[in-house]
Amino acid sequence: MRVFVTGASGWIGSAVVPELIGAGHQVIGLARSDSSAAALTATGAEALRGTLDDLDVLRDAAAASDGVIHLAFKHDIAFSGGFEDAAAADRRAVEVFGEALAGSDRPFVLASGLLGLVPGRVATEEDGREPAPESVPAGPRARYGTALLTLSLASRGVRSSVLRLPPTVYGDGDRGFMASLVGVARDKGVSGYVGDGSNRWPATHRLDAAHLFRLALENAPAGSVLQPVTDEGVPIREVAEVIGRHLDLPVVSVSPEDAGEHFGWLAGFIGADFPASSALTRERLGWQPTQPGLLDDLGKGHYFQNPSA
Repeated sequence: MRVFVTGASGWIGSAVVPELIGAGHQVIGLARSDSSAAALTATGAEALRGTLDDLDVLRDAAAASDGVIHLAFKHDIAFSGGFEDAAAADRRAVEVFGEALAGSDRPFVLASGLLGLVPGRVATEEDGREPAPESVPAGPRARYGTALLTLSLASRGVRSSVLRLPPTVYGDGDRGFMASLVGVARDKGVSGYVGDGSNRWPATHRLDAAHLFRLALENAPAGSVLQPVTDEGVPIREVAEVIGRHLDLPVVSVSPEDAGEHFGWLAGFIGADFPASSALTRERLGWQPTQPGLLDDLGKGHYFQNPSA
């Protein structure tokens, strides 16, 4: 298949592209910069210069493809106060892809998220098929709406699927939540968790996530929701204990009232409890994780080799 991939040089995309090429697919990756284009070319993919705001570029690339995987999201503005703007750009891109693929039965796979889907209980693939409740912040609600839009494309002749990523997609080179927690621990001189630290985060390795993106492209039925979850719910206290052990720092509880000062931008996430399951994904597509779980990966030490992490 000739596959158009946005976010192709990003953290997850840089694992998805080799996965696709290794399975015999031809990849055309959207590249925002010369360095991204060069990285894609080096993997054997074709680079297409453009951004999520270049809607004509997106439309033409999708129309010329046998399938689309949409990984790109404006994380740089999303986590600096512009989540709603990032979500709006994401929705415009999905609308364009829907127009280009309508009536073709070609696959479209959207990367979405599990964060805050059903706090306090294990989220399954059957959850989140209704608009997000008002308790969810406006930005994430907009992103959930885009996922519902993607699922609705099944009625327009698109083999659409939504792949909900855990907030922690880990592995060597990760600069996301886990690396940020390591950085906070170094800065504060303690490895912290909120309250009793029993709140749970789901997680998956980027290579396992990449494998599921390929399976979704190739085989997911129209209107599928998939969840690449290796660890259903890792207690954050256990994460803090691994970090403390590697950095030789005390492991401490931080009160919810002090979480903002201690964790900074992470405070809105670190105390949340949102475990998730991948049971239906495994049953329907035969996906099985092959990489180490989060605590084992964290324990290997690559997060602690860069003092600036």
